[in-house]
Amino acid sequence: MSAAELYQAALKSLAQEASGHGRLDAPGGRALADNPLCGDRVEMEVSLAEGRIAALAHRVQGCLLCRASASAIGRRAPGATPEEVERIAGALQAMLEGSPPPGWDSSWDELAAFAPAQAYRSRHGCVLLPFRALLEALRAARAGVDDGHMSGREQ
Repeated sequence: MSAAELYQAALKSLAQEASGHGRLDAPGGRALADNPLCGDRVEMEVSLAEGRIAALAHRVQGCLLCRASASAIGRRAPGATPEEVERIAGALQAMLEGSPPPGWDSSWDELAAFAPAQAYRSRHGCVLLPFRALLEALRAARAGVDDGHMSGREQ
């Protein structure tokens, strides 16, 4: 598989859209996630209301895959529960590892664009880092803790 196939038009468009990019005035939870292997960094901020994501914002310094993943989150996560996000993140990871659950991408159809990344194990962390940041920000929001920090070292 070539780099051109990995960086297809759908991913480029998603990354350029940068849905959710920015900051929240008063986030309920915040997390900073780093991938020291490639230098990607994601800051994710969330606010919860009635058990659902009321608002989110992110700032990404990273590759196209990382930016596209954060943009997919910006499009789809508002209105979702933390449990739904965790399920989607797990399904995305399973897809990248070659064993997606049936119907895994039906609610977040943009995620199908990441299928070519299956062949590039070293890039899986780039796709998953925004989800890890979001899950950490959600934990912080639920616990009432700000500025959670996590490392992407396990990638």
